[in-house]
Amino acid sequence: MTAPRIESLPDGVVNLADFEAPARARLDEAAWAYLNGGAADELTLRTNRAAWDAIRLQPRVLRDLAGGHTGVTLLGRELQHPVLLAPIAYQRLFHADGELAIAHAAAAQGAGLILSAQASVPLEEIAAPMRADPAAGPLWFQLYWRDDRDFMRALLRRIEAAGYQALVLTVDAPVHGARDRERRSGFKLPDHIRAVNLGGLKKPLDLQPGQSALFDGLMPRAATWREVDWLRAESRLPLLLKGLAHADDAREALARGVDGFIVSNHGGRTLDTLPATAELLPPLRAALGPDVPLLVDGGIRRGTDVLKAIALGANAVLLGRPYVHALAASGALGVAHALRLLRDELEIAMALSGCKTLADAGPALLWPARSPERTST
Repeated sequence: MTAPRIESLPDGVVNLADFEAPARARLDEAAWAYLNGGAADELTLRTNRAAWDAIRLQPRVLRDLAGGHTGVTLLGRELQHPVLLAPIAYQRLFHADGELAIAHAAAAQGAGLILSAQASVPLEEIAAPMRADPAAGPLWFQLYWRDDRDFMRALLRRIEAAGYQALVLTVDAPVHGARDRERRSGFKLPDHIRAVNLGGLKKPLDLQPGQSALFDGLMPRAATWREVDWLRAESRLPLLLKGLAHADDAREALARGVDGFIVSNHGGRTLDTLPATAELLPPLRAALGPDVPLLVDGGIRRGTDVLKAIALGANAVLLGRPYVHALAASGALGVAHALRLLRDELEIAMALSGCKTLADAGPALLWPARSPERTST
């Protein structure tokens, strides 16, 4: 098994935001724009963060919290804490170890990892450190649909053989968003970085004069409910959908046997002016009922954010850009430290809110106190 580089932490890192400046110093303008930019006017990008800030906690006091913990159950598995690393593409853009570093960090901190289909390191290499550590969190694989069922079938067999435990189909990005900051920077992938698990070139578009490259070329290849059904039938792994924003879509997916959901607006990188994920979470929980696994990403920066997400109905959260800042700043050690900081903050928030376990974090923890009726659609 390849080991990641051993590096030191930047001076003065006491929270996740402290990794941003040293990461910026190590990355060029184009890579920084690709990582930190959003779609169009970046309204959703900013709203994601602002929504968590706007939520207030209403703590209880004088409770017996001895023996408390951050553990949760997700897809039948006991986890040390409710934090997973979100799928982010091409991580060797940000550090030479790329996804290998985050796999070692996640294993060391008991965190889950969702590997991007556009990872820049082979999926088998990423699975190895997670499998080797019995305390590691869950290992899932994120898929973008590719209009080649033979290729998809072969990829599913690789994913299963490597030991991944669930599939995550991203459904909110059939095409790229209009990412102005990224385009202004002139971003393009360096020749030595590519999506190594996706094999050869996609089929070229076959367009007639006057046809739209988007609606006549790309969209006929995009996933529909038929492809969801195909994945459910083709793989024995649980299937989660990432990127739902509408309760009707959630109910449709549930009826088709989907096993779980990730509330996501792609970090503000696809369709601008979407609601914040903190706003989307309660109505989706109401639509799905209490027992369906539901995760959320978008703007998570603090332990209080994690606690708020649980109170709004999430079972767990996905950490995104901040762990890549930590990766760029100091490799695997940085990512492990970021995860530890977030878990420590979560424990502090729980203790100061009167929550012995995360089961104690419900709508009543939020100010003003919320009821299931007030958060339903």
